[in-house]
Amino acid sequence: MNNVIVGISEMAVSNTADDVLTTYSLGSCLGITFYDTSLHVGGMIHCMLPLSQIDAQKALENPCMFVDTGTTKLLKEMFALGCRKSSLVVKIAGASAVLDSKGLFKIGERNYTIFRKILWKNSMLIHAEDVGGNISRTVRLEIATGRVTIKSGGVEKEL
Repeated sequence: MNNVIVGISEMAVSNTADDVLTTYSLGSCLGITFYDTSLHVGGMIHCMLPLSQIDAQKALENPCMFVDTGTTKLLKEMFALGCRKSSLVVKIAGASAVLDSKGLFKIGERNYTIFRKILWKNSMLIHAEDVGGNISRTVRLEIATGRVTIKSGGVEKEL
């Protein structure tokens, strides 16, 4: 298997069966996976912040930093490979309050809310999620099968 690392504010799309997309250290960030069950194409993004309007220049330089622009970019790349909305399985993780125990910034919560709004506007649903709390997560997407696993605190589970 070929492990493709998706760093913070990065994304990857693959149709290679041997690829496993992996992102580490999801705290308040949102890890999003899309998988086309017909074409066996998967995509993953690790977004830090909810809305690109806070820094238009950064959004132009790195749209994957933001949930709104990053989700759009990821979907466009998947559609370019022939994916259709109706075939996409959506799974997400993260959106926790690891560094915000007093709930002052609520970045994780806001990331989650913005993503749900984007899906709603596009008539899409989340199929599975592991969000919130105050833990860090690692997410893996196997391109051959579409299997998504979450690892946190040394425990791994399928999403």
